[in-house]
Amino acid sequence: MLRPGWFPGLVGDIAALHARQYAASHGFGAVFEAKVARELGEFLTRPPRTGDFFRAVERGGRALGSIALEDEGAGVAHLRWFILDEALRGTGLGRRMLGEVMAHMRDLAFARVYLWTLDGLPAAAKLYAE
Repeated sequence: MLRPGWFPGLVGDIAALHARQYAASHGFGAVFEAKVARELGEFLTRPPRTGDFFRAVERGGRALGSIALEDEGAGVAHLRWFILDEALRGTGLGRRMLGEVMAHMRDLAFARVYLWTLDGLPAAAKLYAE
């Protein structure tokens, strides 16, 4: 189920998903996991900005994925925390999540949207290219 906003365990679950994925694919460690947890926690607890968007995949009280758009002001937004548990990859859910963010971006007519990503993530690269 896709749902907006915080629920118990959300920040830890999403940080853990990122930590496992990027430790396996890129050798990242505790600093990266802490950065994800800190920045996601800050995003979810600060007053929302007009263009902010967040959805989490929740099943059985656990977060199994997320996607966010952070409104940075002046028509600029940052796509962040886009991840799915391995068991949900290939189901079309990631495409649906990205579609919801894209619709939100178009509705608000952001002048520029960007994301930071890494080489070696072919499924994500394919979605971004589409």
